[in-house]
Amino acid sequence: MQIISQVLFLIALVVGIGFFIRNIRRLLRNIKLGKEVDRSDNKGERFAKMARIAFGQSKMVKKPVSGFLHVIVYVGFIIINIEVLEIIIDGLFGTHRVLSFMGGFYNVLIASFEVLALLVLIGVIVFWIRRNILNIYRFLSRELKGWPKNDANYILYFEMVLMVLFLVMNATDYQLQLNGAPHYASEAGITGSFPVSQFLLPIFEGMSNATLIIIERAAWWLHILGILFFLNYLYYSKHLHILLAFPNVYLSKLQPQGEMNNLQAVTDEVKLMMDPDADPFAAPAEEEEGAEPDKFGASDVFDLNQVQLLNSYTCTECGRCTAECPANQTGKKLSPRKIMMDTRDRLEEVGEIINTKGKYEDNGKQLLDDFILREELWACTTCNACVEACPVGIDPLSIILDMRRYLVMEESAAPNELAIAMTNIENNGAPWPYNQQDRLNWAKEN
Repeated sequence: MQIISQVLFLIALVVGIGFFIRNIRRLLRNIKLGKEVDRSDNKGERFAKMARIAFGQSKMVKKPVSGFLHVIVYVGFIIINIEVLEIIIDGLFGTHRVLSFMGGFYNVLIASFEVLALLVLIGVIVFWIRRNILNIYRFLSRELKGWPKNDANYILYFEMVLMVLFLVMNATDYQLQLNGAPHYASEAGITGSFPVSQFLLPIFEGMSNATLIIIERAAWWLHILGILFFLNYLYYSKHLHILLAFPNVYLSKLQPQGEMNNLQAVTDEVKLMMDPDADPFAAPAEEEEGAEPDKFGASDVFDLNQVQLLNSYTCTECGRCTAECPANQTGKKLSPRKIMMDTRDRLEEVGEIINTKGKYEDNGKQLLDDFILREELWACTTCNACVEACPVGIDPLSIILDMRRYLVMEESAAPNELAIAMTNIENNGAPWPYNQQDRLNWAKEN
């Protein structure tokens, strides 16, 4: 019977990890659909930023209540899963608490796992209350209806169940050790320390060892299978940021937030125009003959760079960006969170076409208009509030700017007010409709 259990565990482990690897490969393939971008500079500064923001949660705690709870859940959930290593070894080799040879240190570990499990359970319950009962404004936006709202709740329920299973597993294990049950009891005494689960013992009082073993094994199996399921559910969930926050922060831009990048094609053209030795009538280089010219800006996910696509997968949908957006606060349609969610949805749509047909075939849709509206793009004030607010280094503004560049430079579809201002800048050197010689006439009237 023990051999059958070990074989079943091995099968579950291989299937779970194999499916996870498949999903990660699809994720990387989708991200690589974007344009390459070089972020290999300033490695020391990037690692420091990643340690401070992704690992140290420095931006999360700017909102003290949710930030503190998030740190507890984050740290607790990660540390508790250290015990997964022991569960895997026990599952594969049929042992019981194989790491108990560490003695007193092992007891401290199990005790800390239990305390953290209780704190995680409390934190998750508070998060559920904040999201579903307190009706916090940033959780009520139109983009959080349907699946996004359900997804967030599914994760909370899942974490609650995993923590309860963990404590039930430990409580029944402890009771079986006290009862001297074979395979559980040790000549060295009680293995582990159970400061939280010991309070569950009255629930199991009077139960036979056979019943306790069934409960302990059920909790053990459901706990590890739940972790494997959770690992694979991440790909379909906003909680993918658990894995992607670190590379996303590392690859985030280091330039001042107000500094906007220039299109390389435009830069090259200006340099050519300013070069006195350049021949304007020179034939194009051989490799440029017949080459399709680069698109100005972005109208679809293929036109965005790989870091922007990574941003879309990393979005936690927390809404801090939208809560800080002045355009959103004044009733405009723009929501930086929706920009990232729409980009991810379009990228997933493209990925699903590739999964089904082996390559991308145009389905008549694109990111612009079908997902992100022009009204949303032009509502942005480029203030960078969304970039500053994001706790994992996401840059919605870069996507907005690239799409606006496409509208202006490819479709000449700027709003009338902006088109007039740009024409005036070109003709008069200023956004106002006055000749430069007449610009100070107002001063003569006083």
